[in-house]
Amino acid sequence: MWFRFLQKVVKFLDPKLEKYREHTPKVKPKYTPKTLEEFIDVLRRTPKAILSDRDRNRIAAIMSFDNKKVEQLMVKKDEMVFVNAKDILGPLTLDKLYKSGFTNFPVVDNKEKVKGIIHTEALNALEIKKTDRAEKYMSRDVFYLHETDSLSFAVEEIERTNSYYFLVLDKDNSLAGFFTIQMLLDYLLG
Repeated sequence: MWFRFLQKVVKFLDPKLEKYREHTPKVKPKYTPKTLEEFIDVLRRTPKAILSDRDRNRIAAIMSFDNKKVEQLMVKKDEMVFVNAKDILGPLTLDKLYKSGFTNFPVVDNKEKVKGIIHTEALNALEIKKTDRAEKYMSRDVFYLHETDSLSFAVEEIERTNSYYFLVLDKDNSLAGFFTIQMLLDYLLG
């Protein structure tokens, strides 16, 4: 009963209260980007009071994510640090590895063919004897991407393999560098 009464009151008052309601005028944007590049340009020109440089870069990274290739983020082969499978993990070798700043190191044979990967956690967690060879601590699980693979594909591979470190191959299937999930996160999150 009260409900019906309230419905009638609302029906009666609704048209009379219309003039007191706030109406937001529909403003048509002055400029609408037609391409992704134009949109990113609009982002770059947006005042810093609205979007900080960091936010601007994040949005641009996300918007161009599908067009980015692994080769644009990877560390090139000439910057990598390798360990020979027969290297003794003495103080000099360990010092070289830690000073590099990397956390993963490809282990190669005498013909520079990759046999595995050493992660610094393996070196930290175990007591290494001065006579231990690198191959003793390497993981044989090595995963690859190609330079031309998209970042979207790299994400799929990270999920599929549950790996965060990939060696990158060029068009001739030769080693070109490496790619990590950290590089991906740094690109997306700035």
